[in-house]
Amino acid sequence: MVIAPYSVVAFNASRHSENKMHDDTVARQFGFAGGLVAGAEVFAYMSRAPLIAWGRAFIERGCMEGRFLKPIYDGETAAVTASEADGAVEAQIESRGFLCGTARATLPPTPPAIALADYREATPPAAEARPPIGPDSYPVGAWLGIHPNTVTEAIHAQYLQDVSETGSVYEREGIIHPGMLLRCANWVLMQNVRLGPWIHVGSTLQNLRPGRVGETLTVRARVTGNTDRKGHKFVDIDALVVADGAHLIARILHTAIYAPRPVAA
Repeated sequence: MVIAPYSVVAFNASRHSENKMHDDTVARQFGFAGGLVAGAEVFAYMSRAPLIAWGRAFIERGCMEGRFLKPIYDGETAAVTASEADGAVEAQIESRGFLCGTARATLPPTPPAIALADYREATPPAAEARPPIGPDSYPVGAWLGIHPNTVTEAIHAQYLQDVSETGSVYEREGIIHPGMLLRCANWVLMQNVRLGPWIHVGSTLQNLRPGRVGETLTVRARVTGNTDRKGHKFVDIDALVVADGAHLIARILHTAIYAPRPVAA
Protein backbone atom coordinates (compact mmCIF):
# COMPACT_ATOMS: atom_id res chain seq x y z
CA MET A 1 0.00 0.00 0.00
CA VAL A 2 1.41 3.34 -1.07
CA ILE A 3 0.44 6.21 1.23
CA ALA A 4 -0.31 9.43 -0.62
CA PRO A 5 2.64 11.82 -0.32
CA TYR A 6 2.11 14.89 1.80
CA SER A 7 4.12 17.96 2.72
CA VAL A 8 4.31 20.52 5.50
CA VAL A 9 5.89 23.92 5.75
CA ALA A 10 8.45 23.37 8.48
CA PHE A 11 8.23 25.62 11.51
CA ASN A 12 11.00 26.19 14.04
CA ALA A 13 8.80 25.99 17.13
CA SER A 14 11.92 25.90 19.34
CA ARG A 15 13.41 29.15 18.12
CA HIS A 16 13.34 30.58 21.65
CA SER A 17 14.39 27.34 23.35
CA GLU A 18 17.25 27.18 25.81
CA ASN A 19 18.89 24.91 23.21
CA LYS A 20 20.58 27.48 20.99
CA MET A 21 21.02 24.97 18.17
CA HIS A 22 17.58 26.28 17.18
CA ASP A 23 18.94 29.84 17.00
CA ASP A 24 20.12 31.00 13.57
CA THR A 25 23.31 32.69 14.76
CA VAL A 26 24.49 29.85 17.01
CA ALA A 27 23.56 27.08 14.56
CA ARG A 28 25.62 28.76 11.84
CA GLN A 29 28.64 28.53 14.13
CA PHE A 30 28.27 24.75 13.88
CA GLY A 31 28.11 24.79 10.09
CA PHE A 32 24.34 24.83 9.61
CA ALA A 33 22.45 27.26 7.39
CA GLY A 34 20.26 28.40 10.29
CA GLY A 35 18.43 27.25 13.39
CA LEU A 36 17.38 23.60 13.21
CA VAL A 37 13.75 22.54 13.30
CA ALA A 38 13.67 20.23 16.34
CA GLY A 39 13.90 16.47 15.85
CA ALA A 40 10.68 16.03 17.82
CA GLU A 41 8.88 18.05 15.16
CA VAL A 42 10.53 16.16 12.29
CA PHE A 43 9.36 12.95 14.00
CA ALA A 44 5.89 14.50 14.28
CA TYR A 45 5.78 15.23 10.54
CA MET A 46 6.67 11.60 9.69
CA SER A 47 4.30 10.13 12.30
CA ARG A 48 1.32 11.16 10.19
CA ALA A 49 2.11 8.26 7.80
CA PRO A 50 1.34 5.39 10.23
CA LEU A 51 -1.70 7.32 11.47
CA ILE A 52 -2.98 7.39 7.88
CA ALA A 53 -2.29 3.67 7.50
CA TRP A 54 -3.68 2.40 10.80
CA GLY A 55 -5.76 5.17 12.29
CA ARG A 56 -6.27 5.37 16.02
CA ALA A 57 -4.65 1.95 16.55
CA PHE A 58 -1.25 3.56 15.93
CA ILE A 59 -1.78 5.95 18.86
CA GLU A 60 -2.96 3.12 21.09
CA ARG A 61 -0.17 0.58 20.49
CA GLY A 62 1.98 1.53 17.50
CA CYS A 63 5.76 1.81 17.59
CA MET A 64 7.83 4.16 15.45
CA GLU A 65 11.58 4.59 15.07
CA GLY A 66 12.74 7.90 13.61
CA ARG A 67 16.25 8.96 12.59
CA PHE A 68 17.28 12.48 11.62
CA LEU A 69 19.97 12.68 8.95
CA LYS A 70 20.14 16.28 7.75
CA PRO A 71 18.64 19.51 9.09
CA ILE A 72 15.28 20.94 8.13
CA TYR A 73 14.96 24.70 8.35
CA ASP A 74 12.15 27.07 9.23
CA GLY A 75 9.83 27.99 6.36
CA GLU A 76 11.05 25.27 4.00
CA THR A 77 8.77 22.63 2.51
CA ALA A 78 9.32 19.17 3.95
CA ALA A 79 7.87 16.35 1.82
CA VAL A 80 7.01 12.93 3.25
CA THR A 81 6.71 9.78 1.17
CA ALA A 82 5.66 6.48 2.73
CA SER A 83 4.40 2.99 2.01
CA GLU A 84 3.05 0.04 3.99
CA ALA A 85 4.25 -3.52 3.40
CA ASP A 86 4.69 -6.66 5.49
CA GLY A 87 3.14 -5.05 8.57
CA ALA A 88 5.36 -1.98 8.60
CA VAL A 89 5.17 1.60 7.39
CA GLU A 90 8.40 3.00 5.95
CA ALA A 91 8.61 6.76 5.59
CA GLN A 92 11.16 9.34 4.61
CA ILE A 93 11.20 13.12 4.72
CA GLU A 94 13.03 15.34 2.24
CA SER A 95 13.77 19.05 2.09
CA ARG A 96 15.91 21.09 -0.31
CA GLY A 97 16.47 17.91 -2.34
CA PHE A 98 18.09 16.07 0.60
CA LEU A 99 16.94 13.03 2.54
CA CYS A 100 16.55 14.52 6.01
CA GLY A 101 14.98 11.70 8.02
CA THR A 102 13.63 8.18 7.93
CA ALA A 103 11.05 6.30 9.97
CA ARG A 104 9.80 2.77 10.38
CA ALA A 105 6.54 2.05 12.21
CA THR A 106 5.00 -1.26 13.29
CA LEU A 107 1.70 -2.19 14.91
CA PRO A 108 1.99 -4.96 17.52
CA PRO A 109 -1.28 -6.77 18.35
CA THR A 110 -1.14 -5.43 21.92
CA PRO A 111 1.07 -2.91 23.72
CA PRO A 112 4.09 -4.54 25.38
CA ALA A 113 3.79 -5.27 29.09
CA ILE A 114 5.85 -2.71 31.01
CA ALA A 115 5.87 -2.41 34.79
CA LEU A 116 5.89 1.07 36.26
CA ALA A 117 7.83 -0.27 39.26
CA ASP A 118 10.75 -1.16 36.97
CA TYR A 119 11.37 2.55 36.37
CA ARG A 120 12.51 4.71 39.27
CA GLU A 121 11.26 8.18 40.03
CA ALA A 122 13.80 11.00 40.15
CA THR A 123 13.44 14.72 40.73
CA PRO A 124 15.53 17.12 38.65
CA PRO A 125 17.28 20.05 40.34
CA ALA A 126 15.95 23.58 40.19
CA ALA A 127 16.95 25.26 36.94
CA GLU A 128 19.58 27.45 38.59
CA ALA A 129 21.06 24.44 40.42
CA ARG A 130 21.68 22.25 37.36
CA PRO A 131 25.31 21.18 37.08
CA PRO A 132 27.27 22.43 34.08
CA ILE A 133 27.98 20.03 31.26
CA GLY A 134 31.13 18.03 31.89
CA PRO A 135 32.75 14.59 32.03
CA ASP A 136 30.33 13.44 34.73
CA SER A 137 27.17 14.37 32.81
CA TYR A 138 24.68 11.53 32.27
CA PRO A 139 26.48 8.58 33.93
CA VAL A 140 25.26 5.24 32.63
CA GLY A 141 22.72 3.73 35.02
CA ALA A 142 21.61 7.08 36.47
CA TRP A 143 17.88 7.68 36.90
CA LEU A 144 16.51 11.05 35.76
CA GLY A 145 13.14 12.78 35.75
CA ILE A 146 11.41 15.99 34.72
CA HIS A 147 9.33 18.59 36.50
CA PRO A 148 5.62 17.68 36.12
CA ASN A 149 4.10 19.17 32.99
CA THR A 150 0.35 19.57 32.55
CA VAL A 151 -0.79 19.55 28.92
CA THR A 152 -3.37 22.31 28.80
CA GLU A 153 -5.79 22.89 25.95
CA ALA A 154 -3.83 25.99 24.93
CA ILE A 155 -0.46 24.19 24.90
CA HIS A 156 -1.97 21.30 22.96
CA ALA A 157 -3.64 23.54 20.37
CA GLN A 158 -0.45 25.52 19.82
CA TYR A 159 1.60 22.37 19.27
CA LEU A 160 -0.86 20.97 16.74
CA GLN A 161 -0.72 24.24 14.87
CA ASP A 162 3.08 24.23 14.96
CA VAL A 163 3.27 20.76 13.35
CA SER A 164 0.35 21.29 10.92
CA GLU A 165 -1.91 18.69 12.58
CA THR A 166 -5.06 20.79 12.97
CA GLY A 167 -8.27 18.92 12.16
CA SER A 168 -6.76 15.53 13.04
CA VAL A 169 -7.78 12.94 15.63
CA TYR A 170 -5.42 14.64 18.06
CA GLU A 171 -7.56 17.77 17.92
CA ARG A 172 -10.94 16.04 17.72
CA GLU A 173 -10.33 13.73 20.69
CA GLY A 174 -7.87 15.76 22.75
CA ILE A 175 -5.10 13.17 22.35
CA ILE A 176 -1.53 14.24 23.05
CA HIS A 177 0.58 14.17 19.89
CA PRO A 178 3.64 11.83 19.77
CA GLY A 179 5.86 14.84 19.10
CA MET A 180 4.89 16.28 22.47
CA LEU A 181 5.91 13.01 24.12
CA LEU A 182 9.35 13.28 22.52
CA ARG A 183 9.63 16.75 23.99
CA CYS A 184 9.28 15.12 27.41
CA ALA A 185 12.34 12.99 26.64
CA ASN A 186 14.21 16.13 25.59
CA TRP A 187 13.35 17.71 28.94
CA VAL A 188 15.02 14.80 30.72
CA LEU A 189 18.30 15.98 29.20
CA MET A 190 17.67 19.69 29.58
CA GLN A 191 16.30 19.74 33.14
CA ASN A 192 19.13 17.74 34.69
CA VAL A 193 22.22 19.33 33.11
CA ARG A 194 22.92 22.89 31.99
CA LEU A 195 23.49 22.15 28.32
CA GLY A 196 24.98 24.20 25.55
CA PRO A 197 23.77 23.72 21.97
CA TRP A 198 22.85 20.06 21.40
CA ILE A 199 21.22 17.84 18.76
CA HIS A 200 18.48 15.20 18.97
CA VAL A 201 19.44 12.50 16.47
CA GLY A 202 16.81 9.80 16.84
CA SER A 203 14.09 8.13 18.89
CA THR A 204 11.98 5.00 19.05
CA LEU A 205 8.55 5.61 20.54
CA GLN A 206 6.28 2.79 21.68
CA ASN A 207 2.74 3.98 22.35
CA LEU A 208 1.15 2.32 25.38
CA ARG A 209 -2.12 4.23 25.59
CA PRO A 210 -3.29 7.65 24.35
CA GLY A 211 -2.34 10.62 26.51
CA ARG A 212 -5.11 13.14 27.13
CA VAL A 213 -5.26 16.90 27.29
CA GLY A 214 -5.43 17.91 30.93
CA GLU A 215 -3.15 15.12 32.15
CA THR A 216 0.09 15.92 33.96
CA LEU A 217 3.09 14.17 32.43
CA THR A 218 6.22 13.01 34.20
CA VAL A 219 9.11 10.87 32.99
CA ARG A 220 11.12 8.08 34.58
CA ALA A 221 14.33 7.67 32.58
CA ARG A 222 17.53 5.67 32.85
CA VAL A 223 20.77 6.56 31.09
CA THR A 224 21.70 3.53 28.99
CA GLY A 225 24.65 4.88 27.03
CA ASN A 226 27.24 7.65 27.05
CA THR A 227 29.83 7.51 24.27
CA ASP A 228 32.27 9.64 22.33
CA ARG A 229 32.05 9.25 18.56
CA LYS A 230 34.52 11.29 16.53
CA GLY A 231 34.47 14.06 19.12
CA HIS A 232 30.70 14.16 19.52
CA LYS A 233 29.38 13.08 22.93
CA PHE A 234 26.24 10.94 22.63
CA VAL A 235 23.75 10.03 25.35
CA ASP A 236 21.06 7.34 25.20
CA ILE A 237 18.11 7.16 27.59
CA ASP A 238 15.26 4.70 28.15
CA ALA A 239 12.33 6.88 29.18
CA LEU A 240 8.84 6.03 30.40
CA VAL A 241 6.24 8.79 30.02
CA VAL A 242 3.64 8.61 32.79
CA ALA A 243 0.34 10.49 33.11
CA ASP A 244 -0.97 11.62 36.49
CA GLY A 245 1.62 9.51 38.28
CA ALA A 246 0.05 6.17 37.34
CA HIS A 247 -0.86 5.70 33.67
CA LEU A 248 1.82 4.53 31.21
CA ILE A 249 1.63 6.58 28.01
CA ALA A 250 4.77 5.69 26.07
CA ARG A 251 8.25 4.24 26.25
CA ILE A 252 10.90 6.23 24.39
CA LEU A 253 14.43 5.20 23.49
CA HIS A 254 16.08 8.56 22.89
CA THR A 255 19.51 9.47 21.48
CA ALA A 256 21.14 12.90 21.38
CA ILE A 257 24.50 14.55 20.85
CA TYR A 258 24.68 16.43 24.12
CA ALA A 259 28.09 17.99 23.39
CA PRO A 260 28.78 18.46 19.65
CA ARG A 261 32.37 18.44 18.46
CA PRO A 262 33.78 21.98 18.48
CA VAL A 263 33.88 23.62 15.07
CA ALA A 264 37.40 24.08 13.69
CA ALA A 265 38.50 27.67 13.63
